[in-house]
Amino acid sequence: MPIMKGKKGIVMGVANERSIAWGIAKTLAKQGAEIAFTYQNEGFKKRLLPLMESVESNICYECDVSKDTNDTNSIESLFNKIAESWDNLDFVVHALAYSDKEELKGKYVNCSRENFLNSLDISAFSFTRAAKSAFPLMSANGGSLLTLSYLGAERTTPNYNVMGVAKSALEASIKYLAMDLGKNNIRVNAISAGPVKTLAGAAISGARHVYRYSESVAPLKFNPELEEIGNSSLYLLSDMSSGVTGNIHHVDGGLHSVAIPKSEDLE
Repeated sequence: MPIMKGKKGIVMGVANERSIAWGIAKTLAKQGAEIAFTYQNEGFKKRLLPLMESVESNICYECDVSKDTNDTNSIESLFNKIAESWDNLDFVVHALAYSDKEELKGKYVNCSRENFLNSLDISAFSFTRAAKSAFPLMSANGGSLLTLSYLGAERTTPNYNVMGVAKSALEASIKYLAMDLGKNNIRVNAISAGPVKTLAGAAISGARHVYRYSESVAPLKFNPELEEIGNSSLYLLSDMSSGVTGNIHHVDGGLHSVAIPKSEDLE
């Protein structure tokens, strides 16, 4: 029997068919999960609907995590809507991040206050808000929360700048949330994937150089495919990882064990 049969959850952050969130969703659906999706605006909804049809899902909600708690499109409103249809929730996939692409190049020291606050709000604090909102639907039977990080949270990587700071905050949040929610059998983990050619990744200056470099130096000599990230996510979201929480799981061909060069070395 498919290992996610009877499980229900939300996938937040599918931008297109190359999204890591979509790779995870496809894997979960193949294993029997019932999935609700979120989209930020009508433009993203148009891309999402055909993908949803391919995994036999017809549940999607607009959710803009930059909206305040009393807004009808906020995170809190999203989970209230979910509660009207589902009595419980088994998993949440949070694949949301944002920073002004003009500040994803050059020096971090030039980061503006506005972009710093906005990047941390959307990329890190939104996960804490999602965890708090999911808690009432998970507290009885437990569940699994999963978010996405990157090596730039652990060490400097070229042009990642304030996103590295936001991902570091996200990884710290995972540990604190794991402690807070563990007594209710709610597990909190992250996938730290290697460079993937996604819409978000393309916004980072010099991304193609990092992609080629990582492929050449990673111990396994490749960058991860969506299917590989999906398989690891399946493990963390299913009962197979019932003893795992507060973990940052690398799916990067071993790249995290190799030194990352300076920006000028990638030219």
